[in-house]
Amino acid sequence: MVYTALEWWKVYYWWNNLYKPFNIDYKSIDENLLKNRVSRVKNEAQFYHMANIDDWILNATVNYFTKIWAKWTNLPITTLMISSPWEVYAWQTLDYTSDTLPIEIPSRFWKDRRIFLAESSQFYLELLLLAQNMEQVFSIYNSFRKEKADATHLSEFQHIEYEWKTDLEWDIKVFTWLYNSVFDYLVEHNKKDLLYFLSEDTLNNKINLVKKWPTRITFREALNLLYESTKNDCYKEFTLKYFWTWEEIKLTEILNSNVIVEKYPMFQIPFYHAVAEEEYEWIPLAKNADFILYSYRETIWAWERIKNKEILMKKADIFNLPEEDYLPYLQSRDYADYKTTSWFGMWWQRLTH
Repeated sequence: MVYTALEWWKVYYWWNNLYKPFNIDYKSIDENLLKNRVSRVKNEAQFYHMANIDDWILNATVNYFTKIWAKWTNLPITTLMISSPWEVYAWQTLDYTSDTLPIEIPSRFWKDRRIFLAESSQFYLELLLLAQNMEQVFSIYNSFRKEKADATHLSEFQHIEYEWKTDLEWDIKVFTWLYNSVFDYLVEHNKKDLLYFLSEDTLNNKINLVKKWPTRITFREALNLLYESTKNDCYKEFTLKYFWTWEEIKLTEILNSNVIVEKYPMFQIPFYHAVAEEEYEWIPLAKNADFILYSYRETIWAWERIKNKEILMKKADIFNLPEEDYLPYLQSRDYADYKTTSWFGMWWQRLTH
């Protein structure tokens, strides 16, 4: 699926072998697609080809992680430690963050505490790195968020997640190599299925795009590019409030490539991001990197974690987190041999789109 950014905040879907171009409202979804889903699965060949593509994505992902000696891990899907806590806890202490709303569920085991469906496996992946001789781990699991389904969001989706004892720079290389490896694997083994959706020229253009290393820019540079293109004063403000679907698509068009955007405002993203060495106008920045697919959206997000427990405790306090729930995460920094780790997550459905 490929979008183009029209005038401000309007998005146009412009090609696919199955669907004609049309203007989209990316905040909603056609309910008829859901009402007719049984007959569509029965009668439309696209579901067979999508199943083949998904199968090869799984094969390619496991093959890649096996080659780099990462361990697959069996993890829970319920948690006390939500990775996007602002919507639940920090709304009292912070004006704005980009956190998502988790799904709370009743629990017989934690009657006096709040339990949620996991929107990410990342905390458990990081805790597993405390195990002896464990250097890198990955998971492929369902994630749950209290979001209305639209063109780029689902309330339940699959995450490919990875954690390693490394810094952000190596993490960026690992997820870029993973993305390239998965794409190459699909072209080698799944070309017929891909060509059901794409023309030969379009597929070749995608192959050339993947071979080009993504353009890396800071978030401030991204806002500057958007301002130069639109002259909209909202992009002068150093905030994520005005950085969503349209802006991500527009950036890839301006730079004509996949894009990695890094160094977001520290207190507008989840609490566990490490602090970058530099600041912007006294605003602390995060060690993060978001990978945006050309003419689509953020598909991989990554960050380096806070190593120092004192800094982590201060951020947990700013985000108003219940210490009892996050105690295992905080305790992980008590060990003298604790090493810096970095994480990334690839959103499966955005990858296939």
